Amino acid sequence: MILEYCAENFTNIPKAIERGATRIELCDNLAAGGTTPSYAVIEHAVTYANKQDVTVMTIIRPRGGNFVYTQDEFDIMKKDIQTTKDLNSHGVVLGALTVEGRIDRAQTKDLLDLSGEMETVFHMAFDHISKNVQKEEMDWLIEQGVTRILTHGGLGGTIFDHVDWLKELMAHADGKIEILIGGGVTHENIAELSERLPTDQFHGTKIVDLTV
Repeated sequence: MILEYCAENFTNIPKAIERGATRIELCDNLAAGGTTPSYAVIEHAVTYANKQDVTVMTIIRPRGGNFVYTQDEFDIMKKDIQTTKDLNSHGVVLGALTVEGRIDRAQTKDLLDLSGEMETVFHMAFDHISKNVQKEEMDWLIEQGVTRILTHGGLGGTIFDHVDWLKELMAHADGKIEILIGGGVTHENIAELSERLPTDQFHGTKIVDLTV
């Protein structure tokens, strides 16, 4: 099972890996939903994780709030992807939407192209897309070769409120794109979730127990 620990900085990464985390999503400013971490934090985390045979996925997000980005913000994201690539992060976590709530295909494709051979994740911006077009948008992400989608299955509620829709998304994905479950997933409920959902990868800030 892949346990992806969402790390706000480097501080808890060693302990999270010791407790069983097998992949790290690296970000800053979780209070705002996660933004791009600093150069030094990325460099240090990747260097450490490599020694532990753990992968690091770095979030590319210039600010909190919505996922509709200005040209200036988009230019920042492109530079951050290049920096992340230069620092040998194993992958990037990204997402851009239009004001209509669809994937901004021009911006997203440019970011994916810049990512090169790195793994790519379309983050929880996906949950802000209307369910009646999520499968269509998933198909586009598959066509672009995106590695996985990080999703809670919907806005609000607990992860268990969205189990049925998550199952639908996974069935539609049909192995062509990975579905990573996040948002309220913890080391305390992961056993039940893994029984109810046909996936072997989960994401969260409490995905492993750091208290003991």
